Amino acid sequence: MQKTRLGISAGLLGAALYFVGLLGIIPVVLLAGYVLLFEDNEWLKRTAVKAVAIFAFFAILLAFVTLVDNSRWLISNIGGIFNRPVNMARIGSAISATRNIITVLRDLFVLLLGFAALKQGTVRLGAVDNTINKHL
Repeated sequence: MQKTRLGISAGLLGAALYFVGLLGIIPVVLLAGYVLLFEDNEWLKRTAVKAVAIFAFFAILLAFVTLVDNSRWLISNIGGIFNRPVNMARIGSAISATRNIITVLRDLFVLLLGFAALKQGTVRLGAVDNTINKHL
């Protein structure tokens, strides 16, 4: 088991990359920055980049849902143009449900990746892993 400069195993630091991301994207970016700058373990560097990519992907999804939520008045006006009233309560409920689903999926996915990282493993994500391998 390889140790990091912090004195903990690479697997534990890899898991921490995913778990601190549940607190927000800034902690995972800061921890990934540390790993990329100061650690020599290639698996750990790939894990850092993957963790940031995963959280960025889910942040973009949630931002898109928020954009739709903030544009509800536009949807209502478009319905009015076609003489089709839009039930704003239904749209609000759908947006809220979508946000909750994305958040639950993110958390489950991150927990799966975090526990795999404890054993210095990973879950293969074709396009993400291929991009990381190409650029790192």
